[in-house]
Amino acid sequence: LISSVDPKFLKLTKVDDQIYSEFRKNFRDLQIDLLDPEDLKSEPAKEKWRPFCLRFEGVVEDFNYGTLLRLDCRKGYTEENTIFG
Repeated sequence: LISSVDPKFLKLTKVDDQIYSEFRKNFRDLQIDLLDPEDLKSEPAKEKWRPFCLRFEGVVEDFNYGTLLRLDCRKGYTEENTIFG
C-alpha cells in the first residue's frame, strides 16, 4: 500500500492531520529525513514521546504500537537503516 500510493495522498487514520500538527508543535526541530536514534530512544526523548503518544489514547486504535522507521529516508529498509520506534 505504502509504495503504491503517493504518500501525500495516503491517510492511515482519520486524524492524520491532527497527529502531524501536534507532532510538529512538540518536535519542531526534529529532522525527519535523517533520523538520529538518540532523538527517539534516549531517556530525554522518551520523556517527550510518551506524553505525545498518550494524547491519542482512545482516538487512534493501537496508538501505542511501534513501527519500523528508516533512519535515512533516501535509503531502503535494511538492517542498518531501520529502527523500531
